[in-house]
Amino acid sequence: MLHKSLSIRAFIGAKDFTISRKFYTELGFTENVIDPNFSYFIIHDKQGFYLQNAYVKDWVDNTMLFVEVENAGTYYKELKELNQHDLMFRPRF
Repeated sequence: MLHKSLSIRAFIGAKDFTISRKFYTELGFTENVIDPNFSYFIIHDKQGFYLQNAYVKDWVDNTMLFVEVENAGTYYKELKELNQHDLMFRPRF
């Protein structure tokens, strides 16, 4: 079965939906609110993921997103600058 794929999108959960929404927005994603508990975050063209206000510990703890960028050095520098200016960006473990 061969089909031309248009996009692929992951569904991820959030322990704190409000903090997660702010985190991804600060990373440069654009949020499209679909429902008060469900948003689509787009970074470029048809690249994005769905964030749900749902928390299942085993699921959330094992979820990863992989973002490939053109220039990792520049991206890392921008992330460090965000981290210096906004406490919301700092990871919570």
